[in-house]
Amino acid sequence: MNKHSVSNRLNRRAWLFIVPSLVLLVSFVFYPMIQAFFTSFQTGIANNTEFGGLANYQRLITDSTFKKALFNTVLFLIIQVPVMILLALIISSMLNNKKLKCRGLFRTAIFLPCVTSLVAYSIIFKSLFANDGFINGLLMNLHVIGEPINWLTNATFARILIIIAITWRWTGYNMIFYLSGLQSIDDSIYEASSIDGASAFQKFRYMTLPLLKPIILFTTINSTIGTLQLFDETMNITQGGPANTTITISQYIYNLLFKYQPNFGYAAAVSYVIVVLIVVLSFIQMKVGDRNE
Repeated sequence: MNKHSVSNRLNRRAWLFIVPSLVLLVSFVFYPMIQAFFTSFQTGIANNTEFGGLANYQRLITDSTFKKALFNTVLFLIIQVPVMILLALIISSMLNNKKLKCRGLFRTAIFLPCVTSLVAYSIIFKSLFANDGFINGLLMNLHVIGEPINWLTNATFARILIIIAITWRWTGYNMIFYLSGLQSIDDSIYEASSIDGASAFQKFRYMTLPLLKPIILFTTINSTIGTLQLFDETMNITQGGPANTTITISQYIYNLLFKYQPNFGYAAAVSYVIVVLIVVLSFIQMKVGDRNE
């Protein structure tokens, strides 16, 4: 048997493993994306639809609820993602210290929120941040505030609550990536910097951050995509309120499909705003990452 026939047999076997996954990917990812794109040009309610050209996209310009959802989503993105990434970096650096006792316990405790039941943690957060909840009680006992904060009914504090909830849930997830990166860095690099008199902050700024740059870029893009698709926290904690001040684009799409009269065309058009934002922001982040190489 010659090498060419062996290679062909190996290629056929490889395709046997690839084809099932490829079929599933096309069926449940690419086909729905293409179908949604064509649907975005249809106008009308439920099954009574017709081709409307760019009418749905023109409607976006005058839709006040969409503008509010877009503003809220971008606001969560530019505040929460940098805070979460920085916290994950700091915590992972601290937990990578070999002299720290119970490191495994701390790592598990910080990672645990991202595998916690969404409904359970939403109920707990609503209870903690209620007018007579633990957080208001603690702040009043510490004399930080004089009266309870309306976390769920005040627009500003409701947004802060969502940012706190997302950060609490996903910081540990990013921490795991940074820990794996830190453990691949040779200890001799830090030992040499210690001999040169570098402080802990200097090691973090000039050594840890540059060495973790590919992982930071990866987690930033992942976090950006996740925040642009934010739905669960706003739906379960604030229901998009008060007065749509925490509604996100994903929640608005849900409302268009299931809460209001079903408008599949307009909902598909709104969903493609998320696609465009993800593509543009991911491209910018990768370009910035390449430029700093």
